Amino acid sequence: MLILGIDPGSVVTGYGVVESGTGSLRALAHGAIIPPPELCFLDRLPYIAAAIEELVHRVAPDGAAVEDAFHARNSRVALKLGCVRGVAILPIMKARVPVYEYAPRLVKKAVTGSGAADKDQVRRMVRLLLGLGAAPLILDASDALAVAICHAHALPFHRIRESAAQA
Repeated sequence: MLILGIDPGSVVTGYGVVESGTGSLRALAHGAIIPPPELCFLDRLPYIAAAIEELVHRVAPDGAAVEDAFHARNSRVALKLGCVRGVAILPIMKARVPVYEYAPRLVKKAVTGSGAADKDQVRRMVRLLLGLGAAPLILDASDALAVAICHAHALPFHRIRESAAQA
């Protein structure tokens, strides 16, 4: 199963593609969508949406996992993040790829064992879990890969819940 992980951000949106097999995980791609810095916030949104749309067509994931909004002290920041999440999720849903959302603390706990882990701890565990070694890995991409890993670990529970809902 191919899982597309997304870590939305208006300046940098991380992405990662993980192949989940029987007891194994493998990173197939990762990177960042970085709109030109001269663009204003609203002009970054279609840039991000187009990049996600191209990514979905290229990768053809079986599912997508997106990091949920965090608790922000600044409501304007939270609103902008919500806008970015929306434009990131829309092309995925238009491609009829199921989307799952995970809280940042749950993602951190899934890969490090602690919901309070910092970004560098997450990156180190992502490297270890996916066997990436010393390959370059920016924090936004490692966060996106962590979301995909979190989803891979949650898949059996989603399948049980979906089967129960159909029964």
